[in-house]
Amino acid sequence: MRVEIWSDIACPWCYIGKARFEKGLAGFAHRDEVEVVHRSFELDPGRAKGDTVQVLDMLARKYGRSPEEARSMESNVAANAHAEGLGYRTEGRDHGSTFDIHRLLHLAKASGRQDALLDLAYRANFAEERSVFDGEVLVELAVEAGLDADEARAVLADPEAYAAEVRADEREASELGANGVPFFVLDRRYGISGGQPAEVFAQALEQAWQDRPLTAVGVDAAACDADGACEVPAAGGNG
Repeated sequence: MRVEIWSDIACPWCYIGKARFEKGLAGFAHRDEVEVVHRSFELDPGRAKGDTVQVLDMLARKYGRSPEEARSMESNVAANAHAEGLGYRTEGRDHGSTFDIHRLLHLAKASGRQDALLDLAYRANFAEERSVFDGEVLVELAVEAGLDADEARAVLADPEAYAAEVRADEREASELGANGVPFFVLDRRYGISGGQPAEVFAQALEQAWQDRPLTAVGVDAAACDADGACEVPAAGGNG
């Protein structure tokens, strides 16, 4: 079985959703027969490289909120992350273009190190004092994931390297009807939208294994939409 996951490193629900999916997968009897492929989705594709802002400032401007309200939004997301055992800093994080990160993830995919690099990038972005929008930080993460530093720098220096692969993933997401992330497709039979509880993923894995028709599951779960909105759902809507 193949599970494809469309996500963006800037999306906190992708970070949380990945952890929840992995918990659901851990209890799946056929987990060793599941191939997981991470696909690209940019929440802010029009943002220029190097144009970074503080996350709290971005949230306050985007939603017309006060700084205190923006902090409260981040605290709510952090509580969900902490419940999954994930680190999450509510202040001091950057927001910017994730195109280079996606290109490096495609480089890592070729050597089977995609999942490792994604985990490192999520941790750096959400839990550590490291900006994933800095080229040298990206090279450091690539090396930590087992990639060659010179090869990673060469990809970052060439804006066309793996660009077609990123755009192809994004076109496919659109064709599948994904207008937000995380978006999970199980064996092209089931679609799961949002950072669902682990039990939902476990159930969907079982159903997909039984070869049932494509079904949309959990469309109201927490997610980041194509405009970059990452709001906490109403009570009871997410884990």
